[in-house]
Parts: sequence; structure tokens; C-alpha cells
Amino acid sequence: MLEALASHFESAAALAPHWGFALVFFFMAVESSFIPFPSEIVMIPAGFLAFRGELTLSSPWPDAALALLFGTLGSLAGAYVNYWLGLRLGRPFLHRHARWFFLTEEKLDRAEGVFREYGDVATFVCRLLPAIRQLVSIPAGLARMPLGRFTFFTALGAGFWNLVLLSAGAALGHGTRDLSYLELVLEGKRLVAAHGAWIAAVAAAALAVWALARRVGRRRSSPVPPSSPPQQ
Repeated sequence: MLEALASHFESAAALAPHWGFALVFFFMAVESSFIPFPSEIVMIPAGFLAFRGELTLSSPWPDAALALLFGTLGSLAGAYVNYWLGLRLGRPFLHRHARWFFLTEEKLDRAEGVFREYGDVATFVCRLLPAIRQLVSIPAGLARMPLGRFTFFTALGAGFWNLVLLSAGAALGHGTRDLSYLELVLEGKRLVAAHGAWIAAVAAAALAVWALARRVGRRRSSPVPPSSPPQQ
């Protein structure tokens, strides 16, 4: 499937100097909804083109920053679609008509199981995992997760993953060798896999900092029990 997609995306990449950010937003919104294809095929080339000066501004760092922004906004837009499906259509409808949304009951059950076990934070962690990163938004909608919290965790996870992919593309963009679109995606995926342990460590550290900050915040907001009067 990757080979077939790469040939189509290579044609779209020719429009990058004028429509690069709009294309990044659109394809990441599609990827983040129930239409599955790998985000690597969008964000790795975006980082590569940014650091080759072949995106809209022809300036590596501003182009990379805007690609990250539009990629994350696109991921959020697609996640909102799945969140809305869970919120409005409900579990029985989605399970009965899963094939309409390119889904299976087994995939939906798996996503629900992950969300039940890990709660809100699953919307962050699952953005880093293939095959389930799109689906976790559906049980979040089914559980009526507050939209603000859903947006925060989804944007955090999607932004982090998009940054990883952009960085891989940027590293390849600093080289001098020209690559075909498919070679670029495959090389970028290998680069990400080679640094998987560091990526996981940074994600775990971010979660630990968030958990600590939340715990401290709860302690500060908890009411102080009234002191008892001194006994005579």
C-alpha cells in the first residue's frame, strides 16, 4: 500500500511551494479520521522539503514550524470527526455499521479497551501508536470525554509525533543525496525506528511531568481542614 500511496503523494508534492501547508493540513486531517494511511507519508516529506527550502516560505525553520502547526491542526480536525462519531452516533450504531467507516468491530473493541484501561491519557499515548492512533478518538467520544481535555491530550500527542516525523525528514533534508518519495518515507521510518527508545523516553518523561504537575495542583486546590481549638 505504501508504494501505491507514495506515487500519488509524489505528484501532490510538486504543489508544495504554493499549497504545501494546506496539503499538510488536509492529508493529516484525513489520516487522523477513519480513513487509514500512515502519517509518515505526509510529515517526513514535509520536514525534508522544509529543510531543502522547497516549501512556501523557502526558509527552513519557519517552514518547519508552520508544517508542524498545520499538521497538528489537521490531526485535531480528523480526531474531532471520530470524536463526533462516537459522541453522536453511539456504540451500537458504530458496531453495526463499522464497515461504512472502514472499521471492524474488533478494532473498535480494542480501542475501547485501551481507553477504558488508561482513561484520558490514552488519547495522548495512542497518538504515538500505529493502527490505533485514529481510533482512540471514537471511545473518547463514546465516554463523553470533556472536549477541552480531549483537545489538549490529542494536540499534545499529535504534535509530539508530528515533530518526530518532521525531525526525521529534516535530518534527511540536510543530506545532499536526492531521494524518491518512497525512498524518503522508508528512510525516515528507519530513522525513527532507530531512535525509538529515545522517543519513548521523552514521551514517558512528558507524561511523568504532567502527572506530577496535576498531583501538585490537586494538593494546592484541596481545602485545608480547619484547625481544632486548643483544649483547656
